Amino acid sequence: MITPPRVLVSHPTGNTFVRALLNKLESHGQLERFFTTIGVGKGANPLVQILAKRRYYSIPDSQISRQWFPETWRLLSSGHHSQEERRKLTDQSYQSLDHRMVSELHRFPHSALHAYEDGAASSFKHAKNHGIRCSYELPIAHWETVRHLLGEEAERLPEWEPTLESTREPEQKLIRKEEELALADCITCPSTFVLNSIPREIRERVPCQVAQFGSPKNYENKNGSLNPRTNRKLKLLFVGSMSQRKGLADLLVAMNLIKSSQVSLTLLGQPSMPLSFYRSHYRDFEYLPPRSNENVRKAMAEHDVLVLPSIVEGRALVQQEALSCGLPLLVTPNAGGDDLIEDGQTGFLSPIRAPNALAEKIEWFCDHRDDLPEMSRLCKEIARRYSWDEYANRVIDFCLQKESDEG
Repeated sequence: MITPPRVLVSHPTGNTFVRALLNKLESHGQLERFFTTIGVGKGANPLVQILAKRRYYSIPDSQISRQWFPETWRLLSSGHHSQEERRKLTDQSYQSLDHRMVSELHRFPHSALHAYEDGAASSFKHAKNHGIRCSYELPIAHWETVRHLLGEEAERLPEWEPTLESTREPEQKLIRKEEELALADCITCPSTFVLNSIPREIRERVPCQVAQFGSPKNYENKNGSLNPRTNRKLKLLFVGSMSQRKGLADLLVAMNLIKSSQVSLTLLGQPSMPLSFYRSHYRDFEYLPPRSNENVRKAMAEHDVLVLPSIVEGRALVQQEALSCGLPLLVTPNAGGDDLIEDGQTGFLSPIRAPNALAEKIEWFCDHRDDLPEMSRLCKEIARRYSWDEYANRVIDFCLQKESDEG
């Protein structure tokens, strides 16, 4: 009986796409070990379950290697630190896990290691010494693209600069990012935008692919539509960190340009500045604080259009969440979801830094509210085309390509 090749996975916080990969590897008998900070799996010690209940994974607990500190300290002290200090603690958590893996890799020769940006430099270096293939996932655009675009934003809109966290990343962190890319045997990206941001010399040397994220199941409002979409104000929704990386300044300018009074805006997310700062740019928005994914989708079901004029992303998952709730999209190509847009049917692409274009498309939605029910149906249809199974399969096949070729 041939033993299938096995994969090590490393990620400090285990987000949606990490969970999809873990579940698929486990179902195929190919998960060697999951390295994380705080996490609990099936069959865990009851005390561990209590301590890590928000980081549950549907894999055996015996396959999880944990590095509790400094992630525990980061979570316990997050309310007492500035944004810059919280970023440093996050980096420490990533690096601590990366260094922890170094001491364990010798136990898993000839496996493959799938790791993520900012948490792979040390482990990749040592993986090479043990015949371990290094699979790298770049979830957001290459740092040079991020720094270039956000540097331009800092000059264009200086009062929004405090919301642009990536403009203040230390040089040492950027050096580590370059080391990770140099050591990778293959690179997975969530969108063509991210893929095209990787410097050409790296793409010519290292195999790269796009593995698009999956969509959640289509959301059905059990109470039905509380207000028919065609006979009330057009309700726009922005979801994400309230920063200019997400293009929020441009959206607020666009709202001031709109002539129609039959449109409203809701901002759902974590403010980077006091709410008074945002209201000084556009007063008449409703604010909703961060909430669970399920409650975000409930909020989506009460709106008509998702607006996300991002300056730089990887592939903003909120786009597919909105589609699964029947919301058309008004987004930029830099949000990483241009393949989700069927012009005039599932929404529109708008250029970055273009409030006038945003306002024009918002007014189009106001004038075509009778089209919203059919657009909503098409949005749910396109959301169903993207599955987490397909995403995970693409990552696994790419990660193990060398082993398959040799086999």
